[in-house]
Amino acid sequence: MNIEELRQTASAMVAPGKGILAMDESHPTCGKRFKALGIPETAEMRQAYRDMLLTAPGLSDYIGGAILFDETIRQTLLDGTPFPKYMEANGIVPGIKVDAGAKVLPGHEDEKITEGLDGLRDRLAEYYALGARFSKWRAVITIGDHMPTWACIEANAHALARYAALSQEANIVPIVEPEVLMDGSHSIERCYEVTELAQRITFQQLRNQGVALDGMILKPSMVISGANASNRADVETVARETVRCLLNTVPASVAGISFLSGGQSDEEASAHLNAMHNLGVDLPWPLTFSYGRALQQASMKAWDGKAENVTKAQEILLERASNNGKAAMGQYNP
Repeated sequence: MNIEELRQTASAMVAPGKGILAMDESHPTCGKRFKALGIPETAEMRQAYRDMLLTAPGLSDYIGGAILFDETIRQTLLDGTPFPKYMEANGIVPGIKVDAGAKVLPGHEDEKITEGLDGLRDRLAEYYALGARFSKWRAVITIGDHMPTWACIEANAHALARYAALSQEANIVPIVEPEVLMDGSHSIERCYEVTELAQRITFQQLRNQGVALDGMILKPSMVISGANASNRADVETVARETVRCLLNTVPASVAGISFLSGGQSDEEASAHLNAMHNLGVDLPWPLTFSYGRALQQASMKAWDGKAENVTKAQEILLERASNNGKAAMGQYNP
């Protein structure tokens, strides 16, 4: 493990005003979004779509890293340039999703455990050779009746820590993502309780596995009311409770915190991030974004699978990326 290389990579990913573009959708997820818009669900269309995203002029002004899928890291731009090579040449750190998805946790049919540790050491070595310099592993925690259980939280935290240690061994910066889902009608107070516990246990496991905290990035969900809650918390409350939770659980040595959008609307995700920077609180780590749908949704719709729409779609992507870059510095104005 080259800790200096890890630190430099992590720093570039969360540089001031920059965040991470999550474009690591699996075939089924990407296909579902294409199908909803009438776009053909083919490898060629996925290639063209990701070409459109990454070649947006000036994207690196707001995006420090982009998470790829196994297919994408092996593909090329439409002009034949490998995606990772183009990204590196244009100031965007290439990353790779390495988990194998969330499956039913045995004995806990309503909860999930993320799989993918088997063979991960060899896969990470291959991804490094292909150009990846950071990785991502997502765990999901569900709030519901008698959930989450200790079994779910501890199993996912242990897997996240094992993954992070293997990534650092390969000189790849791990993005550790313990997502507390928005699904449900729970209050923001209940979300805080679960998020704090999940993050405490995750960092305990990271310490147990010897993960270098200054060579990793945390990708948490925000402390927010359930999507179906009758009285959802306002922007300032979400910002305040999220920052309070982070200060109570995340060591100051962590290289950066890059939020997931987790089903929030484009504007909501930007507003919450912006508000965190205007609380008057001294933060020990950079707070930025790692958004997927909140950056891509409007752009994908404008593109619609047609080459003649690329410029328009890229303009929309750059506007969203710029807004979130401003939010990451507390300068966003809806």
